[in-house]
Amino acid sequence: MKKYIVFFLSIILLISNINYKVSAKDAEPSVSADSAVLMDATTGTILYSKNMNAAYPPASTTKTMTALLTLENTKLDDIVKVSKKVPFVDGSKIGLYEGEEMHVKDLLYGMLLLSGNDCAEALAEHVGGSIDDFAKLMNKRAKELGCENTNFVNPSGLYDSNHKTSAKDLALIMRELIKHPEFREISSTFSYKIPPTNLHPDGINLANENKLINKNSMYYYAPAEAGKTGYTIQSQHSYVASASKNGHRLIAAFVHDGQKNFYVDAKNLFNYGFNNFDLVKLYSKGDTVATYSEDNLNIPLLADDDYYYVKEKNASEVPVTNLINKSLKDISFKKGDSIMEASIKFKNNPLSNIMLISGIDHETKSALSFNVTSHNKNRNITSYIIDSVLGMIVLLLAVRIINKRRAYRR
Repeated sequence: MKKYIVFFLSIILLISNINYKVSAKDAEPSVSADSAVLMDATTGTILYSKNMNAAYPPASTTKTMTALLTLENTKLDDIVKVSKKVPFVDGSKIGLYEGEEMHVKDLLYGMLLLSGNDCAEALAEHVGGSIDDFAKLMNKRAKELGCENTNFVNPSGLYDSNHKTSAKDLALIMRELIKHPEFREISSTFSYKIPPTNLHPDGINLANENKLINKNSMYYYAPAEAGKTGYTIQSQHSYVASASKNGHRLIAAFVHDGQKNFYVDAKNLFNYGFNNFDLVKLYSKGDTVATYSEDNLNIPLLADDDYYYVKEKNASEVPVTNLINKSLKDISFKKGDSIMEASIKFKNNPLSNIMLISGIDHETKSALSFNVTSHNKNRNITSYIIDSVLGMIVLLLAVRIINKRRAYRR
């Protein structure tokens, strides 16, 4: 009898252990950088953080912002003429000459693959007119993206005590940059040859320094799609990269890494994210989110875009959607107009609000009354004009008849 009891208890413990392993989340990895973050690229949800708002000099990961502004403000086939100052910039460069003419696309390859500071300054002058004015554009765009701990003073990342960013801000910049297919193509290219120019008749050969996309490297990571390294003695190492797996894109960012362990740390963070979290679509664009009801008014409220959220794998909770109170009965609108917002909470934590559009046309009674009154007014004016004209005609005819009778009597 005791043997059977021991056997059944063993089975129960085994099943419990299996269930625990299925449902338990992996332990968070440790990273060597002083500021680090793992972000879901679709929603901006932070999946891992370490001093994510601490600002440090980011070195050449600065070039992600330079690339973003370039792609947003130029065309790839635009011609850039290299100024007198560009060839003398400090740090890494591809060897541009004064007066050299090169396409924006090729300068981007030189900046992102070989981390050419001369390419970064040439692009900055082309976009902003000067390095100082370009830095102003960089900081303006950073604020627009939600960066709160960033200040740029140059386009390349050369060390400056006032040139800083945090891992979270760096991830926000990459989150916007990775939306550009041109960047994904350039950043994932293993090697590239810049075609011959007026001052480089043989062209320039480039190799990608990002080892996560190098199949011959021990750090190769198949889901990786883009990345940018950075290093100066004062700034130490920095790195930002994106990886995509089964439609789920993640961004890992590291700033101020004194041990140069960012490749291993990036792979560990990406695996942690993919293994423990799912990206779930809550609403597709045009889905009915709710129905607004007031008196006899019923209006279908539709999602104005696709809406996603991130949850831990095997989690059973679902987000709760609540309409933000607003009366619509006295407002006129057309089908497809944005008319309300809904708040989304997941595990009692607020997510970003979702905008709702109307599924029907709606015109208020006052508007209808106004239209009818206006129509009646227009009609009354028309009738008055017609009556006046007819009256004048009758009067003229009467005067003419009277005059004829007087003439006849004479």
